[in-house]
Amino acid sequence: MTQYDLFGEVQQKLEEREKRRATEAAKPKLRRRRPGDRSLFIAGDPNRFAHEIAENVIAAWYSHYGGSRMEIPLGTVAALSFFREPLVSDWLLTLVPVQLPALFREIWGVQWLHRPDLIEVARPLHDWVEEEPDEHQLRAVQAVIHTSIYNGLFDLTAQDDPSARAEADILGPLLTGLRHKSDKKWRGEYHTPPSLSDLMARVLIDNGTSQPGMAVREPAIGSGGMFRSVAQAMRDRDLDPHDFRWLGNDVDPLATACAAVNAISWDLGPKVAIWCGNTLATEDGGLSDALTRRADTIRHRNAVVEQAQFEHKARRMLRALDRLAEGAAA
Repeated sequence: MTQYDLFGEVQQKLEEREKRRATEAAKPKLRRRRPGDRSLFIAGDPNRFAHEIAENVIAAWYSHYGGSRMEIPLGTVAALSFFREPLVSDWLLTLVPVQLPALFREIWGVQWLHRPDLIEVARPLHDWVEEEPDEHQLRAVQAVIHTSIYNGLFDLTAQDDPSARAEADILGPLLTGLRHKSDKKWRGEYHTPPSLSDLMARVLIDNGTSQPGMAVREPAIGSGGMFRSVAQAMRDRDLDPHDFRWLGNDVDPLATACAAVNAISWDLGPKVAIWCGNTLATEDGGLSDALTRRADTIRHRNAVVEQAQFEHKARRMLRALDRLAEGAAA
């Protein structure tokens, strides 16, 4: 006669549940911000969390043989960072590789209408979409999307509050991790640790001299880490980043592309100019040329929107005339 050890089975299930709880407890935990609360995480800090996401994305990209084009995984995560609704993750997980180029074209197109000046700077992150990537690359991109979602990217980037989105920079550690060590050494690329940039920002803003209309200038912007720290310090002191000018450049086009995307995600406001250029090469570090290009890009966007609105109105008028003609014929 077979006898079932019911209590033993229950005990086994209890032990398994405790193991699952211990595993979950070891992961970085997030909570929503309460009014006036500057802490985003229950355990761990947001910068460490961002580094862990970046490490997992890099592992996913290379484990799926994505290749050496680091702008593709960078651009994928950058595009995902524009979403402000976490529930979109369920839909994103259903997409197959062949659907991804159209998705990215739409994401970047919408953002271009909103901030053409910054999306043009971010061009190295989305030009690859227009090159008709093959299925092999797209499968690696799909793996990056899934890994980003499962590791909590939207907990960092899909917040309604811009100060919550600016708790950490995800693109900076991803850029650094994807780049080969010898390449970083050759470029002299050494990103300022967030803790140090936060300290520098607090010293800068705490002196009480920061007034709306002033400019924040960063001649080696990287992915924008110093901008993030200064913006957060401003918000802590009831200053609005929109009231300030933000001017930053770097010799690395991928770094400035990441900084441009971050400027949108962190909501630095409309007075932002970011460009790729050598600070030491010209008297003003390329600022005047950058401002000229920025103004030209915005004018071009305005002309495109105006033409689209005209064509929309013209089509509506033609449809109305067709209905009148049909009614008269009847």
